[in-house]
Amino acid sequence: MSVKSLGDPFSGDTDLRHSKSCGCDACASSGGHKHAEHDHGVKHDLASMPAHSDMAAKAPESSEEILDRAIDSAIVRSVFGHNEISRRSFAKMVGGSTMMAALASVLPIDKVKAAILDDLGTPEKSKLNIGFVPITCATPIIMAQPMGFYEKYGLDVDVIKTAGWAVARDKSLNNEYDASHMLTPMPLAISMGAGSTATPFLMPAVENINGQAIVLHNDHLDKRDPKQWKGFKFGVPFEYSMHNFLLRYYVAEHGLDPDKDIQIRVVPPPEMVANLRAGNLDGYLSPDPFNQRAVWEKIGFLHTLTKDIWEGHPCCAFACSKAFSEELPNTYGALLKSIVDATQYAAKPENRKEISAAIAPANYLNQPVPVIEQVLTGRYADGLGEVKNVPDRIDFDPFPWHSMGVWILTQMKRWGYIEGDIDYKKIAEEVYVATDCAKVMKDLGYEAPTSTYKSYTIMGKTFDPDQPEAYVNSFAIGKGVS
Repeated sequence: MSVKSLGDPFSGDTDLRHSKSCGCDACASSGGHKHAEHDHGVKHDLASMPAHSDMAAKAPESSEEILDRAIDSAIVRSVFGHNEISRRSFAKMVGGSTMMAALASVLPIDKVKAAILDDLGTPEKSKLNIGFVPITCATPIIMAQPMGFYEKYGLDVDVIKTAGWAVARDKSLNNEYDASHMLTPMPLAISMGAGSTATPFLMPAVENINGQAIVLHNDHLDKRDPKQWKGFKFGVPFEYSMHNFLLRYYVAEHGLDPDKDIQIRVVPPPEMVANLRAGNLDGYLSPDPFNQRAVWEKIGFLHTLTKDIWEGHPCCAFACSKAFSEELPNTYGALLKSIVDATQYAAKPENRKEISAAIAPANYLNQPVPVIEQVLTGRYADGLGEVKNVPDRIDFDPFPWHSMGVWILTQMKRWGYIEGDIDYKKIAEEVYVATDCAKVMKDLGYEAPTSTYKSYTIMGKTFDPDQPEAYVNSFAIGKGVS
């Protein structure tokens, strides 16, 4: 049984993030902190205050026990401002029992637990498998495990590193994953049967906005004008990706036909740098940290950030099958709260360095912390001899605008991924469940948009979500252009 995120909040020896300093038996024995099957000791109940909180006992088994432990941990984390060093130091200094008694003396623990349970309802299924591709776009989904956002809402989540998007899609369709980190076009494509069997999928939350870049090999330092890219081989992580659609949009605006003048190859993000180094690619439009990693390894340079193509564009998302949301409504609600809460935490610049350290280990991104910090903080080397300061190089906003879905569908139509008459708004509204996200945002005290559509300006061209077919036909280059 995996209970890796449900550590003992009253123990000074256990690191709730399971970092290198964690003293739990599983971490000590694993060496590489892969967190196989962890048993972090006793179940604690703040309200009951047992006499010996540090003695070993079995880990929580039932949904109720897991939720109870999760609430204990969330309260303790909040009291110490999510500062793991302070929590552990205090626990070691006074002991677990004294720590429990001290907290219970100043907090109405029973009422806090009752309020949380009344609001959420006990998850029908608390142990979940969630897939993620190891990129910074997945930051909220990844960080929610080591930083306690899943357990805050009574969930025991195993986040599973996944090689690429086709694997994430297939494991989701086969119910090996309860939910998954996906690219924002993927739930649309899956629901429509583009590239896979048609299965109703939902996207209740966006993970990140911006956060991508076009990288070129250092051999092309003299080819900064895209008109010079004829014959270039570019990598994108998946066909149904913002990376593919933004690269196509960008080169087409510079007069190149992406299906004739360049080659676009699907390359899993972790393999981007190696393919650039080997000369298999001239460049790529990829998720980070692999753009910054190319600079770190002195192989490539950042040609442009995608935020300079479309400021505020969506990229990755949290998605699940419609069946999951209907059959396990409490679990779905708790999971969505976890993701939205983590996304809002990641949106605050002052939290970015802490998050970088949390998601850097081998079982998550497996990247040097400085590389991740350059992406998340926006202070980075561009590979051209300059250090840039772009705080919103990547940002985090969970709201799934229906207008974003409509734009993606126009590009799928433009490049021949879907054909025929399309009810753009109907599809976007069925898949991008903005209502669920808005409700959760409000429940958590965050401001939610009051509308779900807005216009965008992309490379100087205005997109009106009320005129999607006219937008498709306004381009000179495209397979689906009439």
